[in-house]
Amino acid sequence: MEERGPWRTLKEEERYSTPWISVSHHDVIDPSGTPGIYGVIHFKNLAVGIIPLDAEMNTWIVGQYRYPIKAYSWEIPEGGGERDLPPLVSAQRELREEAGIIAGIWTEILQMDLSNSASDEVAILYLAQDLEFHEPEPDHNEELVLSKLPFSELLGMVLRGEARDSLTVAAVLKVEYLRVNGLLPGQK
Repeated sequence: MEERGPWRTLKEEERYSTPWISVSHHDVIDPSGTPGIYGVIHFKNLAVGIIPLDAEMNTWIVGQYRYPIKAYSWEIPEGGGERDLPPLVSAQRELREEAGIIAGIWTEILQMDLSNSASDEVAILYLAQDLEFHEPEPDHNEELVLSKLPFSELLGMVLRGEARDSLTVAAVLKVEYLRVNGLLPGQK
């Protein structure tokens, strides 16, 4: 039996695994002392997301169909990063692949637990500046549309609920907080 905070784990068994996630079943004693079960989704990669921002406060977003929600989504460039690599290396790769952008200045702006009631997924978000542009090189299974827009327009999309992806929402709101408070790197 393993103690985990106020929870006690009696038994843990992996029930499902893919290259990206595994799902485990836990027999537990909850904080009230009641026996129960808990399902946990383990993410094998970190989530990374990037807001590329040029000197004129323009940014780039990616549109794609997201199978789990059966809907089209506009989001910042984002993806998975191997846990044995520095997250910044994965963020640089994702920005290059999805948007064709190489950034000279990188700032980590936020770390998040994405759904801590059911998973251990962690996201690390970056601001990318001093941008250089190339052709995007998306993965073979990605059908992406790249769009350049003013950061203020992306902020409006988030506030109106048109951009709902959690990494996008959090990163946009953090960049806006930094901007409003004069803390944005390179801000005059």
